[in-house]
Amino acid sequence: MIEIRIHGRGGQGAVTAAELIAIAAFKDGKQAQAFPSFGVERTGAPVESFARLDDKPIIIREQIYQPDILIIQDATLLNVIDVTKGCSKKTRVIINTAKTKEELNLNLPQDNIFTIDATKIALEIIGKNIVNTVILGSLAKVTGLVTLASLKMAIEEKFAGHNELIAKNIKAIEKAYQI
Repeated sequence: MIEIRIHGRGGQGAVTAAELIAIAAFKDGKQAQAFPSFGVERTGAPVESFARLDDKPIIIREQIYQPDILIIQDATLLNVIDVTKGCSKKTRVIINTAKTKEELNLNLPQDNIFTIDATKIALEIIGKNIVNTVILGSLAKVTGLVTLASLKMAIEEKFAGHNELIAKNIKAIEKAYQI
């Protein structure tokens, strides 16, 4: 089983990102679950969401404390909360930042850290600082856990009826995947 923890801020689409991962995994023939961690979150407050992927049914129903994959949608969270808590030397980390992985100075193996300026891509293509789909393009490339084709189908399903939004998000994940 692969466990993914997503850290973001309220309004950045962390919950939707987990849902899209699960939908894409289903499209790829895998079992999946996605769920948020809710409290009194508000726009801008730190939030978490989770996704699990496996080839067999997933029975466990708890938060993810030791992620295989860690997605950080907002690098400012690195200075606010311990987003790397529970990470091992094998955890792969994808961070939305304009900085290099060396500049971040995380206490994790550098080979497992991947950075992408998802904010720049989101602003350029989507027109808003909502980086969830952008960073999923990077997830597909870095991990191979879901395919780019399944992510496109997940976006089409999730945002059905919003053709302009679908087109922009697909363009954004394609650009992230190419980097």
